[in-house]
Amino acid sequence: MAKKYKMYLAGEWVDRKETIRVENPYDDSLVATVARASKEDLTTAISKAQEAFAKTRELTSYQREEACLAVAEGLRENANRFATMMSMEVGKALADSRGEVGRAVEVFKTAAEEARRVGGEIMDLDWTRGAENRMGLIRRFPIGVISGISPFNFPLNLVAHKIAPAMASGNTIVLKPAPKTPVMALMLAELIDQTDYPKGAISVLPAANEDSSPLIEDERIRLISFTGSDAVGWWIKERARKARVVLELGGNAGAVIADDADLEFAAERVVKGGFGSAGQSCISVQRVFVHEKVYEDFVKKLVARTRKLKVGNPLDEKTDVGTLVDDRAVEKTKAILDDARENGAEFLTGGKIKGRLVDPTILTNVKKSMKACSMEAFAPLITVQKYKSFKKVVDDLNDTPYGLQAGIFTNRLDDVFYAFKHVEVGGLVINDVPTFRADHQPYGGIKDSGIGREGMRYAIEDMTEIKILSMNLR
Repeated sequence: MAKKYKMYLAGEWVDRKETIRVENPYDDSLVATVARASKEDLTTAISKAQEAFAKTRELTSYQREEACLAVAEGLRENANRFATMMSMEVGKALADSRGEVGRAVEVFKTAAEEARRVGGEIMDLDWTRGAENRMGLIRRFPIGVISGISPFNFPLNLVAHKIAPAMASGNTIVLKPAPKTPVMALMLAELIDQTDYPKGAISVLPAANEDSSPLIEDERIRLISFTGSDAVGWWIKERARKARVVLELGGNAGAVIADDADLEFAAERVVKGGFGSAGQSCISVQRVFVHEKVYEDFVKKLVARTRKLKVGNPLDEKTDVGTLVDDRAVEKTKAILDDARENGAEFLTGGKIKGRLVDPTILTNVKKSMKACSMEAFAPLITVQKYKSFKKVVDDLNDTPYGLQAGIFTNRLDDVFYAFKHVEVGGLVINDVPTFRADHQPYGGIKDSGIGREGMRYAIEDMTEIKILSMNLR
């Protein structure tokens, strides 16, 4: 029987008559029901978080560190339970789910380390005459109540990227998980509830999107951290008023395979980067540009590896590619594939849809005007094109409204540094796919891909305020 989850409201487990059904996208079976928060619940959580801030701002570094380490250990001990539920909730293959749980463990471990480094610096102020014997003590202090809004595709790790830095820096947070995948966040709240982090400081409230306005409009919110679609992200920014905003939005990631690349490795990584999590990642490989000298050889290797992938039940240990999250995602993917067919694209493999399962698809003979090239697919779909000039392929990488990450397989240092200077992204990956992300790195995009950066150190910078104590030591 499916479990009923209460919501985590300011350190208390609270039930409501209104619920959200969580269904397995593979077979529509009921995974869980969760209490649905109202606007009033969100407002109450903000009030309680503001009250709890009086306690969290006084926490020592070791207290914040210990709380984060306790969550990391809880995740490690319960990794199989989290991974199984994730595969049921979002339709992600078990191998991908296990990988995500492992990453979340490391996020909280890194947060524990950063809790020791929030500090500051000493600055000499005697740079001009008349300022002799003056010194500045610069420190970072937590800002207060944070609003976190997370997406469905990484229902644990992207929640961790909002809650962990808030805890490490002594802030409070009200988090709304995606309505389709709230269980991971509530299971994480169970672990947080067992720590010594002050009650009331953290709330996890599954709510309908239309009921979430307090998280955007309440003037007590000091920072809004949103991960999701670009349309919603920029809409939030327009309404954020005085709050800081960090937006991690969409992408249309490109990968370049130069003629000096290790083709076997590149093909292996493109398959993983394009079809892992069924392509439902904002840094999933979507546009692949291959030097004309190695095009035929690379494509042959790429297609061969792709055809070996097993698509099916996410809970089957042999499954490589699970499901899309819902029927709306399927309809969007079908429209992209139909557009490609109608406009002359060649299907090297894939293109079939059965229920919410989409065969990993490789397209060639594509045009940049096609939906498969111009928009974010968020599906197991990649396009492959030839290129001749490295500088021209950099222009092709930039020919998109998005700018999250890109990958280039080459060992030519002059090309590497040319790309580093000219590719319009927040992160450039050399000799790997743009899907690679170290969870402690500064992560975020430019153009329509967002503003601000995640990664513990960089998120903490947004979640803290710099103050200077200017001292006259006469």
